[in-house]
Amino acid sequence: MRTAFITQLIEEAKINEKIFLLVGDLGFSVVEPYSELFPDRYLNVGIAEQNMAGIASGLAMEGYCVFIYSIGNFPTLRCMEQIRYDICYHNLNVKIVAVGGGFAYGPLGPSHHATEEIGMLRTIPNLVVSAPGDPVEAKAVTTFAVNMAGPFYIRIGKAGEPIVHKEKIDMKLSLGEILKVRNSGDTAVFSTGAMLKYVVDFVEQNNISASIFSFPFIKPINKKSLADIFNSYKRIITIEEHQAQGGFGSAILEILNDLKEEKMISQQPSVKRLAIPDKFYSVAGSQNYLRSLAGLELHKEFFI
Repeated sequence: MRTAFITQLIEEAKINEKIFLLVGDLGFSVVEPYSELFPDRYLNVGIAEQNMAGIASGLAMEGYCVFIYSIGNFPTLRCMEQIRYDICYHNLNVKIVAVGGGFAYGPLGPSHHATEEIGMLRTIPNLVVSAPGDPVEAKAVTTFAVNMAGPFYIRIGKAGEPIVHKEKIDMKLSLGEILKVRNSGDTAVFSTGAMLKYVVDFVEQNNISASIFSFPFIKPINKKSLADIFNSYKRIITIEEHQAQGGFGSAILEILNDLKEEKMISQQPSVKRLAIPDKFYSVAGSQNYLRSLAGLELHKEFFI
């Protein structure tokens, strides 16, 4: 996904001279094509992510559309105060990009596991929170972020994620849009971020009758679309590479409750959440290994 992001950002920067990219001393072999094409709109600020957020805010106040790019936790958890006060309080046009969401940097241990940031970020006013599910979604979210003024968070995978939306290469998104990937049965699986390919493979390989929806946006989510889905399915399964508290599944439950109170749904489907338990995984291992340890796995009995 990171390659899809930088490729699309280059295309956007060719037509938008206000795009500026800041990196925290990483991204080598990824960001060079951008820096070579736009050296006057690129800066490596070093291993100083909080300072990077401050610089981005200053550039945004001068009219730039600023992207800050670093690994998982570092442009997010390390910078929460700067994101809240410098960027979001002033509603500035800064896009925070975290590469390697979830356990993507699993071999580097808990310091590099980005598994809590969505829960923190989605509580901050003015901030859109997104987690594209494949490279096609990553490109579409990048374009959307460029064209939407204001703070924006993009959580992308590390590298090598396969394309799921093979028939929607030139996808265009609307804010809060929900993407239907598969339509079957009375159970719907809600996936956000890089869990999407796993979900599609599991359902198809096990010949399970279930619909699959991808959520590139976690905040906001289109309530009308969600109400239509709730009215159409008896059972919902949410899956995310994030702590259960405050994450994507929590957002779904909150909206479900609100829709019921607002009488926008005629039934209340059951909701099963698959997310990371309330614990750290202090081991080094591959992303798939850590997902398995955390219980981020579907089982056939969930669909019965």
